[in-house]
Amino acid sequence: MTAVLKGLVLSGGRSTRMQRDKAVLEYGGETQLDRAMRLLGEQVSEVYVSVRADQVSEPARAKYRQIVDSHDGTSPIAKGPAAGILAAQAADPQAAWLVLACDLPQLDAQTLATLIAARNTQHTATAFRSAHGGLPEPLCAIYEPASAPLLAAFVAGGRDCPRKFLLNSDTLLLDQPNPKALDNVNTPDEFKAVSAALAPAVDAREIRVQYFALLREQARCSEESVQSAAATPRELFAELTARHGFTLPQDMLKVAINTEFADWSQPLKAGDAVVFIPPVAGG
Repeated sequence: MTAVLKGLVLSGGRSTRMQRDKAVLEYGGETQLDRAMRLLGEQVSEVYVSVRADQVSEPARAKYRQIVDSHDGTSPIAKGPAAGILAAQAADPQAAWLVLACDLPQLDAQTLATLIAARNTQHTATAFRSAHGGLPEPLCAIYEPASAPLLAAFVAGGRDCPRKFLLNSDTLLLDQPNPKALDNVNTPDEFKAVSAALAPAVDAREIRVQYFALLREQARCSEESVQSAAATPRELFAELTARHGFTLPQDMLKVAINTEFADWSQPLKAGDAVVFIPPVAGG
């Protein structure tokens, strides 16, 4: 009998190079984690987010069903993505798991549908070849139940790279229908470049922005005029965060447009005066 296919979005990375949580980066007003969960949820009936123990209560992750990286003393100690995969396999050893990184902003539904349609349960795993070198892409791949003891033994042998595991396993490899779909984003510069590439074609216009408290310190100015094609305050704040390295998450702030409190999705127009208000600044 074919094992049921479940989904697992990996979000437990520490985002060291990005310098902030990649799961909550937004493209087009939707966080990477929300988008990955939505796309995967359109393909399989059960989807979980993989988290570290210290991420369980984080708002971005708490709204989803979770599988926590943990080890009961009988499992090998793994790091990184391998830990999340092993935890999912321990949670349901009878299931096959479609494992997906959360930081794939150019992923599309066709790519996931192609992977699932080509799945061959006679193989240990089904994965795409990288568009950059042809090696297996381990973080958009289906791991069959038979892979669980093999991955555990692989990790017990002192190795925890999922790509090398797939290279040394009976993996069915597929060509990607969209060569950019599995390109991840790891640095602020990459985030800025992909954001620009994915943004709808909107002419940049001048917007006046004011900052208070910590935002003012990090921007090194109290106000500035910016040329931006951001459609909403949410997109504008993401753009300015990439530029100035803001550390406050958007959900801790209020926004005002032309002296009136506004919704983060309110459309922006040329000449608007936007104020981002941290908690300490009050109203």
